[in-house]
Amino acid sequence: MRPWWQPTATAAALALLCVSCADSPDSSKTAEQAEPFASQYQPLPSTPTLIKNATLLLGNGERIDNGQLLLVDGKINAVGTNVDAPENATVIDASGKWVTPGIIDAHSHLGVYPSPGIESSEDGNEMVNPDTAYAWAEHAIWPQDPQFPLALAGGVTTLHVLPGSANLFGGRSVTIKNVPARSVMEMKFPDAPHGLKMACGENPKRVYGDKGGPMTRMGNVAGYRKSWIEAQRYRNEWKKYQDVLAAADGDELAVIDKKPERDLRLDTLAAVLDGKILIQNHCYRAEEMAIMIEIAKEFDFEISMFHHAVEAYKVADLLAENQICAAMWADWWGFKHEAYDMIFENIPFVDKASVTKTVDGEPVELKGCAVVHSDSALGIQRLNQEAAKAMAAGNRAGLNIDEAHAMRWLTENPAKAIGIDDKVGTLTVGKNADVVIWDRNPFSVYAHADKVFIDGALMYDRFDAAKQPKTDFDLGLTAGGMR
Repeated sequence: MRPWWQPTATAAALALLCVSCADSPDSSKTAEQAEPFASQYQPLPSTPTLIKNATLLLGNGERIDNGQLLLVDGKINAVGTNVDAPENATVIDASGKWVTPGIIDAHSHLGVYPSPGIESSEDGNEMVNPDTAYAWAEHAIWPQDPQFPLALAGGVTTLHVLPGSANLFGGRSVTIKNVPARSVMEMKFPDAPHGLKMACGENPKRVYGDKGGPMTRMGNVAGYRKSWIEAQRYRNEWKKYQDVLAAADGDELAVIDKKPERDLRLDTLAAVLDGKILIQNHCYRAEEMAIMIEIAKEFDFEISMFHHAVEAYKVADLLAENQICAAMWADWWGFKHEAYDMIFENIPFVDKASVTKTVDGEPVELKGCAVVHSDSALGIQRLNQEAAKAMAAGNRAGLNIDEAHAMRWLTENPAKAIGIDDKVGTLTVGKNADVVIWDRNPFSVYAHADKVFIDGALMYDRFDAAKQPKTDFDLGLTAGGMR
């Protein structure tokens, strides 16, 4: 019999992972009103847990030495140096260890580019049209991807999975919990907004240059603007219909001839204009980021984050002024022309950017938002080391960045950029108990995640094989095809 954490094993495991329609947050809505593919995630059972005698990095720039952290009912219940725990609490003495929020990878392709990397399972790029905003990454995620448990062992509790960057509009991205599951709905982070993946530069024009375009950066920008014009028109048509419907006291049959035809592509773009979907923009070069900001102003939407952003340091003040995060690598560069002009201080320079604006007659300081991301099935296992490299580069430049501050690049800032910072990203009372216990300073190259909790449930234990999830792919097949 397989342990509880293996997703397709026993009836008990299925009961933990299964959610009935009655439990759905949308169960009170009609079928037409209900959000399609809604989250069916349910936290696994947990017990009150007190972690004591640890160095706590809270994820918001603060550090507590000899700290204590109490997890109760899947939430962070108390943080400090003298915490009272219930009598039935499990007590973990973390002397010499460090504790952080769960790491959040804001740019992942796990599940849509799973292992093994064969053509039949490559589902991240719908390369049929420059605008495939109708495609959703979650519809291609393979929960059995063996890379998920490897990321969990690296302390990653939340992933933002995006389509690839072949298109001007690649489709919707999705935020998921790093838990064993049978379907993507059982992994979806409850109430997390979708993202819309857009891409600048070389990729779209390379893919479509001989397929009718765009073949230049001029064509890229024209393509963005054409789609946003269509989205504005579509959005206005639906607003007019809703006004007519309201005037008819909700009698749909009376105004059925005025109902616009639904378009999945424009649904996504219109939701961006309504502020319901966040723009996640693949963009390397500084001048292209500036152009994308102008497009956002023209069509009155906001960009949440530029991804890869190799030249973000050149426009760090512009990003801070517009409150746009930048997801960056510590030292990947030069693999194509637009990735050439990189510096090792990119992440810390974006982090330290600051702009003062006058709002309602008062000066307001706007600070940079730096994020360390992976874009790699290998890099996601070592995001702590990537942040350490960036911290070291910043300190060599005299920026005086400590571990407590650098942890924000892995937790608080990515949570903000993907719209879940009210739920995770810091060790704050009331937030979800996504927690990692490290065997030492997590910015050490020798650091390992000893234990990983998701919503207070112990999902991974380095010293307990029964708490090391394995997918069906890991387990393989026995002779005759039976497990």
